[in-house]
Amino acid sequence: MGLYEKYLLPKMIEAACNQPPMQVLRARYVPQAFGNVLEIGIGSGLNLCHYSDKVTSITGLDPSKELTDMARERAAKASAPVKMLQISSEEIPTSDAKFDSIVCTWTLCSIPNVYSALREIYRVIKPGGRFVFIEHGLAPDLAIQRWQRRIEPFWKMVGGGCHLTREADILIQNAGFSISRLDCAYEPGPKFAAYMTHGVAVRPA
Repeated sequence: MGLYEKYLLPKMIEAACNQPPMQVLRARYVPQAFGNVLEIGIGSGLNLCHYSDKVTSITGLDPSKELTDMARERAAKASAPVKMLQISSEEIPTSDAKFDSIVCTWTLCSIPNVYSALREIYRVIKPGGRFVFIEHGLAPDLAIQRWQRRIEPFWKMVGGGCHLTREADILIQNAGFSISRLDCAYEPGPKFAAYMTHGVAVRPA
């Protein structure tokens, strides 16, 4: 790991993900989680203050030591006990159908093998379990799409592997989930990175 990935990138991610429009979306969706929760890409723990008292435990996954160190500080103030695992989500070390809810915010864009991760997410959530997601990705406007495709190779290098053109809702549906709520819109910011897809999906019972 280079100096950029170790020292600068975690601070950039923390600052970018803590912007007011993103906090509004977190406040709207994260409280919908309940029971035993798995958070994919917990990062610096910005979701932890939004969980409701319906949550009994939180397990957070993230491969970045620098970000999970920040999350551990926030975990001390969380409303439920938090366990942190410094791993990516392509292989989740737990039994099948363990979690009542899974939360994933601005994470599917940067997982190296997103298909493996979604297979694992489907495996470890209970039938009828709730998958809460907020992601950015491919814009509906062709002109913006062209810019996204031009910028993406450079963006991945500076953004920790972040893709601009993934379509979260399609990826989630193709993994076997049924989407019960879906909203898509531009949020404030540069349009090539500001088209958000957010909602709730369910693993069929």
